Amino acid sequence: MHPFIRRPMFSLPRLRPWLAFLLPCLLAFAALRADEAQRVVEDAAKFKLEVKADPALPTLYLVGDSTMKVGTPGQRGWGDDLARFFDPAKINVVNQAIGGRSSRTYQTEGRWAAVLAALRPGDFVIVQFGHNDASPVNEDPPVTSKTRARGTLRGVGEDSREVDNILTGKHEIVYSFGWYMRRYVADIRARQATPIVLSLVPRNAWKDGHIIRSRPNHYGEWARLVAESTGAAFIDHNEIIARELEKLGPAQVGPLFADNLHAAPAGALFNARAAVAGLKALPGAPFAASFSSEAAEIPAFAP
Repeated sequence: MHPFIRRPMFSLPRLRPWLAFLLPCLLAFAALRADEAQRVVEDAAKFKLEVKADPALPTLYLVGDSTMKVGTPGQRGWGDDLARFFDPAKINVVNQAIGGRSSRTYQTEGRWAAVLAALRPGDFVIVQFGHNDASPVNEDPPVTSKTRARGTLRGVGEDSREVDNILTGKHEIVYSFGWYMRRYVADIRARQATPIVLSLVPRNAWKDGHIIRSRPNHYGEWARLVAESTGAAFIDHNEIIARELEKLGPAQVGPLFADNLHAAPAGALFNARAAVAGLKALPGAPFAASFSSEAAEIPAFAP
């Protein structure tokens, strides 16, 4: 070969092992982005705030996204099945989640302010976000049905970013996921209620026979760090569900999901039972006297 002509560094035989490694990763990333783009943002007008059944009783509020409450046919949020595990003569369970929201947009749309207005001393609030926080913080025009300017800055720091929100037309200061989650905790405590932070539910995604958890330096870990730094109660919903799914195996897990994230009705009940297991494991057992007979068979989660 002429000395001025070099042997190709990346000849096809040399590329094959890299392609075999990179192609599945690229396809998975593309699928994740497509799933994110297509995820429906629920119309707030169709999901009005629920009213507690008995104003004289303490209330457990649920605040989150479509994994907790969803209007898409064939899908169900686990929050809609949680009430069956509580005695309605002891406590109200009110699901105020709405699909498509991040920890940021649940606050900026005013939904959080409405929950706070109803919150009373002695109440409890479960807060679970993360899946939609990975969306873009803002996007360039034009606005389409796939525009998702709802993301938060990664991590738990105090950094911020100023944007002119393409969807709302408003100037906005966007903070980190941890900043918004800390605000939930502080607001709840200011009303003499109890915050309970949950890690996000896992996807139906497997590797080497195990459900893929929320990896380090990601939303599940950030939720835990917020709980630890504020002293709030924490339930690792991600881990509890993952362990139980692995007991079933991929073949039996399939029918629990409507897609790779959202639950079918049977999966919503499965995830609600996992939440009960986590609630039973909380220090001081705050709900011990409030569970229904249906919750009796669910053991407390043992980390």
